[in-house]
Amino acid sequence: MKLAIVTAYPPSKVTLNEYAYHLVKQFRQNEDVTELILLTDKTEKVKDLQFTEAGCKIIVKECWAFNSYKNILTVKKALNETQPDAVLFNLQFMKFGDKKIAAALGLMLPLVCKLKKTPSIVLLHNILEEVDLGSAGFTSNKLMQKIYGFIGTTLTKLILQADTVAVTMQKYVDILEAKYGAKHVKLIPHGTFEIPEEPDYLLPDGPLQIMTFGKFGTYKKVEGMIEAVEMVRASTGLDLEVVIAGRDNPNVPGYLDKVQRDYKHVPQVRFTGYVEEEDVPVIFNESTVVVFPYTSTTGSSGVLHQAGSYGKAVIMPDLGDLALLVQDEGYRGEFFDPTSVESLAKAIEAIVTNDAYRLELAKTNYKAATAHPMSQIAALYIENFKAIISKKNKASAVIA
Repeated sequence: MKLAIVTAYPPSKVTLNEYAYHLVKQFRQNEDVTELILLTDKTEKVKDLQFTEAGCKIIVKECWAFNSYKNILTVKKALNETQPDAVLFNLQFMKFGDKKIAAALGLMLPLVCKLKKTPSIVLLHNILEEVDLGSAGFTSNKLMQKIYGFIGTTLTKLILQADTVAVTMQKYVDILEAKYGAKHVKLIPHGTFEIPEEPDYLLPDGPLQIMTFGKFGTYKKVEGMIEAVEMVRASTGLDLEVVIAGRDNPNVPGYLDKVQRDYKHVPQVRFTGYVEEEDVPVIFNESTVVVFPYTSTTGSSGVLHQAGSYGKAVIMPDLGDLALLVQDEGYRGEFFDPTSVESLAKAIEAIVTNDAYRLELAKTNYKAATAHPMSQIAALYIENFKAIISKKNKASAVIA
């Protein structure tokens, strides 16, 4: 199978690029894939294809750019030039831009594949029906939220033009089937990027690292986490370091710089900036606990799966998709009230003062993460593509 993937890809900073890297790593080792065509965004540095494992040929065509109105044309041209047997779209609603028209035009590409009769699957990481538009940084205006809702419904109908739409949570399947009458939505779990050997769960010497990982400023805010750690220091006397790993959400430029200025009086707060792929294991392995300082959620959490793969205890709000992941996939964490710094402080203290409890959570999360390795996820996509191609071939034979 000659498989094309429309996605952002490292060293791109556009969302979902890390997910694409790990998916590509597994696709290229799958015996059913003879060639991979990466239809990616444009980056100044060359794409990261330094895989050590043997695998199929990979072609990269940088054919789209964030917020470009031409993406639908340039990606279509790339599809015409490469003629793949099937196309996988690695999408969320702001994949092609944070400007409404640019984002919408990019999401019309599954319809382009349908018109070309090219088998396609959209991997949709979130659905707008489950996004708190205010907390996620889209808009707090009630009228605008209704307009966004209408636009989101329209865009979802375009995405549903794909032969199959894959989502990472059962709740998303239920919503798309109920609201849109869709019969071709499938649950394919998020999967875990890397499954290292089971860790020894020991912590490095030095301060206990309270770490958070992601893009911050909208529904992910770190002020409460810093204040909570200060409270735990005061109540326990423990040596704690706050590690904020990541960068600003594109909708809130300058957020972390402001936090750094506002909390410069607080000792042992480290801002790592963007974490390169090769540095991710270090950040996770050195942490004592991974905190999710979220006020809402917008999809299945890649960070939770990563934390599990490195055998880490987690602290998270009991809301939305995080709560569902715990229920559906077997992760465990210490929960807190996202509106209360005191609640977060109690959650942190519960773990840093009880190593047996930290180990219990860490081992449970490693077990949950290993249940869905990325190789298994890639195989599920291949099986779905084979079923789509077989169905189309039978339909063509009947017509002939």
